[in-house]
Amino acid sequence: MDLLFSNDRRGAYPPSWYAATAEPLAPFAALSGETRADVCIVGAGYTGLSAALHLAEAGLDVVLLEAHRVGFGASGRNGGQLGSGQRQDQLTLEKMVGEGPARYLWDLGEEAKRLVRDLIARHGIDCHLRDGVAWCGSHASEVAHLHDYARHMGDRYGYDIEMLDREAFHALCPSPDYHGGVLDMGAAHLHPLRFALGLARAAAGAGARIHEGSPVVELTEGAPSLVRTEAGVVRADHVILAANGYLGRLDRRVAARVMPINNFIVATEPLGPRTREVLTRDVAVADSKFVVNYFRLSEDGRLLFGGGESYGYRFPQDIGALVKKPMLEIFPHLKDVRLDYAWGGTLAITMKRLPYLARLGPSLLSASGYSGHGVGTAVHAGRLLAEAVRGQSAGFDAMAALPVPAFPGGSALRTPLLTLAMSWYALRDRLGI
Repeated sequence: MDLLFSNDRRGAYPPSWYAATAEPLAPFAALSGETRADVCIVGAGYTGLSAALHLAEAGLDVVLLEAHRVGFGASGRNGGQLGSGQRQDQLTLEKMVGEGPARYLWDLGEEAKRLVRDLIARHGIDCHLRDGVAWCGSHASEVAHLHDYARHMGDRYGYDIEMLDREAFHALCPSPDYHGGVLDMGAAHLHPLRFALGLARAAAGAGARIHEGSPVVELTEGAPSLVRTEAGVVRADHVILAANGYLGRLDRRVAARVMPINNFIVATEPLGPRTREVLTRDVAVADSKFVVNYFRLSEDGRLLFGGGESYGYRFPQDIGALVKKPMLEIFPHLKDVRLDYAWGGTLAITMKRLPYLARLGPSLLSASGYSGHGVGTAVHAGRLLAEAVRGQSAGFDAMAALPVPAFPGGSALRTPLLTLAMSWYALRDRLGI
């Protein structure tokens, strides 16, 4: 199934609250005919836009190809959380790769947050950046783990995370489901589509040649490589694959390790004074369930809530009903609130929930599989890709060394196996195991 066109209207942003509250850029012309470039980038999400911006600022001739519109995919639809570190926490990484490499990965994660903040400030991107992401638990054992982690981060990394008991967390988020949690004020949240559009504006201003409506149909590695679209071809010395969950069959080596999945978000009607029934501070929240619920308030006072389970590649007919179920488990007092927007999007995960950066050939690089931690990691990966093209590959090589095994059974069996796993963990969530 071609996820580029399975769930969305060609060349149009989905009907999300993000699209309704962002000023789109004038369309970039589709690629037509043949052109030459130093670097051709496939995919104009955070990774591709960041790589294009950094390469163009370094003086390279860059062509960026996007099948739909810039920021069309997960970059313009996600929960907007700029998290700390990597997708896996530091305790997990220390066991996985050792304390020294884990600390280096933490430093790269902190560098990613700084990069996002710097790009927003340097290019004047109006994306409503706000500090603070809370993590919470529905059971006492989950809260104890979060508090242990906060102490570990303070003792070993010198990083401050505030511990909240049940009363303190309830004062922040009056949900009967949560028993406490932690608050990371070094993390942040933002309007993801406005941020993507700001990156595109900056990349174009730096000289990157962006072509929308230009899905790539064939890639031939060589010197130069040939990147073919429906109506044109790019001859490039270097190629970067930055399509994430929308890569399709363009490279089977990546597809073996990076699996697309769908996720869903709703936006309620403006809550007015009832916002305090959701959050008393302008922070984002994610819980510790395997099938994660995440939410925050929009700048116009709506609850933006992400959650729900879906195992097929087609979006469900009623996304609102799918997401409203977990939303009311967290906030049963909002049962009378209207949903004004409901949308889905395709992201990508890996077996170990670590990003997959790879040097696929002498002049072919790829980055994807951010596993729900893409706002900072994808932007940072774009810069690492740009540096690697220019021969400065220390950061890229560190990320490429992460253990990212192929899914068992390859692309044919990965979806049914994931369905079984997700069903089991969702059941554990509901039973409180």
